[in-house]
Amino acid sequence: MEIRGRDLPIPFGVSNDTVYRWIDKRGMLAHRVGRLWKLKKDEIDEWIRKGKANDSKGEK
Repeated sequence: MEIRGRDLPIPFGVSNDTVYRWIDKRGMLAHRVGRLWKLKKDEIDEWIRKGKANDSKGEK
């Protein structure tokens, strides 16, 4: 199942800015299609399960 970046915050309870920061700074798996970001729900679930959302490496 693919979802758009702007639709991700609703099921995960985070802001759009958080999603874009995860993509930019924490390596969240996403694919840019024109102006949209596409994400696969199962990949995001796995990314979160591995603790990447809580990983503070590289952030100030």
